[in-house]
Amino acid sequence: MSAETDRMGREEGTENNLKERKVSWTKLRRVDSLNLEAGRVSGGGIHPSSFSWKTTLSLAFQSIGIVYGDIGTSPLYVYASTFTDGIKNKDDILGVLSLIIYTILLIPMLKYVFIVLWANDNGNGGAFALYSLICRYAKVSLIPNQQPEDRELSNYRLETPSNQMKRAQKVKHKLENSKMARVTLLLLAIMGTSMVIGDGILTPSISVLSAVSGIGSLGQDAVVGISIVILVFLFSVQRFGTDKVGFSFAPIIMVWFTFIAGIGLYNLFKYEVGVLRAFNPKYIFDYFKRNGKRGWISLGGVFLCITGSEAMFADLGHFNVRAIQISFSCITFPSLLAAYSGQAAYLRKFPDKVGNTFYECIPDPLYWPTFVVAVAAAIIASQAMISGAFSIISQALSLGCFPRVKVVHTSVEHQGQVYIPEVNYMFMIACIVISAAFRTTEKISHAYGIAVVCDMLITTTLVSLIMLIIWKKSVWQIVLFYVAFGLTEGFYLSSQLYKLPQGGYLPLVSAFFLTMVMGIWYYVHKQRYMFELKNKVSSEYIKELSSNPHINRVPGIGLLYSELVQGIPPIFPHFIANVPSVHSVVVFVSIKQIPISRVALEERFLFRRVEPREYRMFRCVVRYGYKDAIEEPQEFESLLVHHLMEFIRQENIMLEAEGTTTTEEAATTDNETANMSRGAVAAAQGSSDYSIGSQDVGVAKSSNFSAPPIQGVDEEIEFVEKAKEMGVVYLLGEAEVVAEPKSSFLNKLVVNYAYRFLRKNFRQGDKMMAIPHRRLLKVGMTYEI
Repeated sequence: MSAETDRMGREEGTENNLKERKVSWTKLRRVDSLNLEAGRVSGGGIHPSSFSWKTTLSLAFQSIGIVYGDIGTSPLYVYASTFTDGIKNKDDILGVLSLIIYTILLIPMLKYVFIVLWANDNGNGGAFALYSLICRYAKVSLIPNQQPEDRELSNYRLETPSNQMKRAQKVKHKLENSKMARVTLLLLAIMGTSMVIGDGILTPSISVLSAVSGIGSLGQDAVVGISIVILVFLFSVQRFGTDKVGFSFAPIIMVWFTFIAGIGLYNLFKYEVGVLRAFNPKYIFDYFKRNGKRGWISLGGVFLCITGSEAMFADLGHFNVRAIQISFSCITFPSLLAAYSGQAAYLRKFPDKVGNTFYECIPDPLYWPTFVVAVAAAIIASQAMISGAFSIISQALSLGCFPRVKVVHTSVEHQGQVYIPEVNYMFMIACIVISAAFRTTEKISHAYGIAVVCDMLITTTLVSLIMLIIWKKSVWQIVLFYVAFGLTEGFYLSSQLYKLPQGGYLPLVSAFFLTMVMGIWYYVHKQRYMFELKNKVSSEYIKELSSNPHINRVPGIGLLYSELVQGIPPIFPHFIANVPSVHSVVVFVSIKQIPISRVALEERFLFRRVEPREYRMFRCVVRYGYKDAIEEPQEFESLLVHHLMEFIRQENIMLEAEGTTTTEEAATTDNETANMSRGAVAAAQGSSDYSIGSQDVGVAKSSNFSAPPIQGVDEEIEFVEKAKEMGVVYLLGEAEVVAEPKSSFLNKLVVNYAYRFLRKNFRQGDKMMAIPHRRLLKVGMTYEI
């Protein structure tokens, strides 16, 4: 009885929702299948409040092994990298300790833990998560595939602006109307991603080399060789997934933090507890006054104490805000303060041992246990940036900004945890080359900080923009945030740039290369979309097709893939020309990435019909967030057909309810849409009317193309079911993209050579979607852009 009551309640709710949307349907003059419960889907997003405390504490424990390995192993080399020429004055130790204390307090603690982590996109962090968040609130995307229906998705979570937010609206409109601003935002996201990737390459090298240097008596060649073996092992275990690696690594890092905190406290009370007066920032001013330019140059070494801070944000998709806050505040932060204070106390007594401070200050009974744990911690330190790089590359791939690679989702419970085989082995090769070429941590440290501080500056810029147009903070709060953190990071960057000739060029060169690759891919991706938009199939072609006696309908369902969300793609006529047959049910499928982390399954499929009904042709936009995985073919087919039948039912209910709209009015509206100029379509970036002009197309008389008319909704659903039983065939256009003959030399170089090289050496579309080859039909076409 309760089940029947629930069913009747759902049907009544559906009817009520249909009535509520009647005005919207009448205005738009077409029917879509946007789920009626959009905006009320439960469990759509990932937010700290959605996790139980037990789960949050479990994630906090995992995060210790994944996120803090990098920043946790910094005590291995910070003082040695800061005092490269030795300690000239013992008070300089207090100045550097004071710098370390306030740098950790200001950047990781205040900026990331308490501010930046809240600028997440439904629980996901990184430069592209920030960019996606901005794209939802302002139309700054360069690809015109936005639709009003997207805003009704439950994870969009747009806030209604209040009257006092005119400043935010003005900035929003300026961003939307300025192509330069939109391009700059995209470049910032790409550069931030490139910097994190570069950091993911340098982190394993410097961490492992610094730990293995504890057995420097064997010689530098042995240290480098052992480091390379460890790096190969590290990258080999990545395929097991973040959750398994996290639970394996977390106990080791916990032991590591216990060791460095205990040794720090031991040295602090044994040698000079008075170093704690470094909490007085006066020692910072005295340090710079005493050392001048030499003190400024030494900031490059001091900055290494916070490398890995950006991993807290980049790896957020693997955990949640509360988990990161708990683990950093309760474990990481106090352990680091104890470690650096203890080393400072030791150096006040033995200033000549600054070259290998960490190992020198360890009590003899604990030396070898600490060495073993240090090596293990150094191995784990690399995990933070590797996991973060996997996450943001996955985001960039979903947003069309990275060449196609295989993304493996390694956890059923936490979908943000991914592994990318191609990238993993590229990282491994790069780390081996860097370790063999630089050989010492001092040389790598010259390059290490630049990538980190550049990424931090980009994050500061994007979060400031979010504070302005999304959080709608007051001007003084935004200025305070940007000035406080921007000037601090800019000051550190100036010091890092001084070391550019000594190896600092490496991350800039790698970031430039990655930015070029991602920029080229996105540029051509956009131009391909614009070509399809400008050359989409007209209603006249459908008329000709329906009256062509040589075109036959064959049993089954044909799924024709295209990125176009506004009309039928130009590849369709090429299929007809090469294979003069059309399946009894045709669905033009567009896989569309939405600038949110996840799209609820109930809201994923958006259907429209290509009229007249006798054609049995539909258009379907399948919407995914950048954290969603595309289903396997059988599951995808079942979901698509199920939602198609639901659309047919909803369409029938709506047509019965909408008694006021006449066929003539609909025909007038669609004629106006069909005659819209190409320039107007390209300009209407937010338009959702992507029909091809339906009612103006007369019912075809040819029995070859149009099957006998279907009397009712049940008969049509049965027809679709039978077509699915006959088989589903995937129709994929193999578009060859070339530059127009009259285009510039640069455009020809980018399109004909750079993009073609990337496309041939990365995965193809059918492999990305795991389409079975026995049911795949490809037809080639050349796009001139």
